[in-house]
Amino acid sequence: MTTEFDLGRLLAERGAERYELHGEYLNHQLPRMLRTIGFDKVYERAEGAYFWDADGDDYLDMLAGFGVMGLGRHHPVVRKALHDVLDACLADLTRFDCQPLPGLLAERLLAHSPHLDRVFFGNSGTEAVETALKFARFVTGRPRILYCEHAFHGLTTGALSVNGESGFRDGFAPLLPDTAVPLGDLDALARELRGGDVAALIVEPIQGKGVHEAPPGYLRGAQELLHRHKALLIADEVQTGLGRTGDFYAYQHEEGVEPDLVCVAKALSGGYVPVGATLGKDWIFKKVYSSMDRVLVHSASFGSNAQAMAAGLAVLSVLENEQIVANARATGELLKSRLSALTGKYELLADVRGRGLMIGIEFGRPDSLKLRSRWAMLQAARKGLFAQMVVVPLLRRHRILTQVSGDHLEVIKLIPPLIIGEREVDRFVDAFTDVMDDAHSGGGLMWDFGKTLIKQAVANR
Repeated sequence: MTTEFDLGRLLAERGAERYELHGEYLNHQLPRMLRTIGFDKVYERAEGAYFWDADGDDYLDMLAGFGVMGLGRHHPVVRKALHDVLDACLADLTRFDCQPLPGLLAERLLAHSPHLDRVFFGNSGTEAVETALKFARFVTGRPRILYCEHAFHGLTTGALSVNGESGFRDGFAPLLPDTAVPLGDLDALARELRGGDVAALIVEPIQGKGVHEAPPGYLRGAQELLHRHKALLIADEVQTGLGRTGDFYAYQHEEGVEPDLVCVAKALSGGYVPVGATLGKDWIFKKVYSSMDRVLVHSASFGSNAQAMAAGLAVLSVLENEQIVANARATGELLKSRLSALTGKYELLADVRGRGLMIGIEFGRPDSLKLRSRWAMLQAARKGLFAQMVVVPLLRRHRILTQVSGDHLEVIKLIPPLIIGEREVDRFVDAFTDVMDDAHSGGGLMWDFGKTLIKQAVANR
């Protein structure tokens, strides 16, 4: 006897318990944090760059699931591809055959990466990074990986070894042999390479934490130094890849840069099926998989599954057919220019930076005495509170979802779906202007909320 499973009925009966269920069975700090900052919303549905709540109010998504929703939510082309692959009832994951979809997706990815030759498919960005680290150490025979200060490459043990944020690393030692170098400092890189034990440098062309771009010439200079010392360049494009910065990859903004290994994930999923990919040069793959005895020396149980491959193929089709990368470039330039024009108006607004639709808004110490004293009060409690004070009214008053760019940073990172246009730019800039007007007017709403955040910060120490 079988019992029918009805997902719709289950959600109707138990969906209202979402925060209680999470607090009881998952990360109990997440619902606590969301309630503290007023983010404990209940979203009923989503499409494109918007969510809707039970009252029918729309919310503009400027976070895109930390970059996963490159095409927005529920793109019809991706949905159809997934329906098609499920209806096809393919003989998937037999482990001892060669299905067509992985080869087709690899072919399409490599067409955007003409200096690379082969692909390994895993299930996430951190797994793509793990693969690159493992391959680099094997083919060079060297143990040490270099990474840049403030980097974020994932939270599994290997990726954590090249994570530049101590808050993530603390308590999880020992990690892999690693050394941090400042982003943009070629002299520091050269010093580390002299020992002859470095396998690779892994770098985000634009760092997600703080939205800091590698200086002009750095990637090419690093590549030349690494190759001179027989080490590899790994580009982490998990967040910046697939059009986010206005080119297919962010490293393509600098002429002559051809990384040995490239990691992608996030947007390749279409927002549906987790997938990661590590692209590399032919000689690297042939050295790792050097004989039939080593055919499974690196693999993933769910890697290359049909649903993920179909989603990836659909995503690349949309990127190519709907000029998504060009839209990201043009819309990003419009958004950045509109926000940059506000730096002269608001003394709390220190900088606007980034490329394409990956933009960092940084706040800094004001000049006027009244604002300076309030700023100092927040900084004394916890760096990053002012940025959170901006994020909260954007959601509460203007129904726009954003978030800070990293812990203890006065930076908001905008990484919206790549499909947004002028209407969404207008809505965000108008809302941001309203919030900044409030912060500079001496009004009490934002600063009163700041006091609440201070109390919470002190309580969590």
